[in-house]
Amino acid sequence: MGKPKKMKTIGKRRTPEQIVRLLHKAEAQLGRGAIIEDVCRDLEIAVSTFHQWRKKYGGMEPGDAKKLKALEDENNRLKKMVAEQALDIQMLKVLSKGNF
Repeated sequence: MGKPKKMKTIGKRRTPEQIVRLLHKAEAQLGRGAIIEDVCRDLEIAVSTFHQWRKKYGGMEPGDAKKLKALEDENNRLKKMVAEQALDIQMLKVLSKGNF
């Protein structure tokens, strides 16, 4: 027998929609009796990556994943905005005391 196929060391960035499609493909293979290591090798991902994806995106449809990503982006934007406002408030308090 030949050497087992090595996993790629440089990761690919996949969109949430692509991840959901890959998870559906993986679930179908697992349903036919494939073992998880073989499925992950076929998808060119680590087993740990599969479990992380399954935890985050399991049971979603590609459209749901797109909405989730949009909500995460909006949440990050709002967090940044709040942090900037908090810094502005802190700066104004210091300036109003005249301790600069």
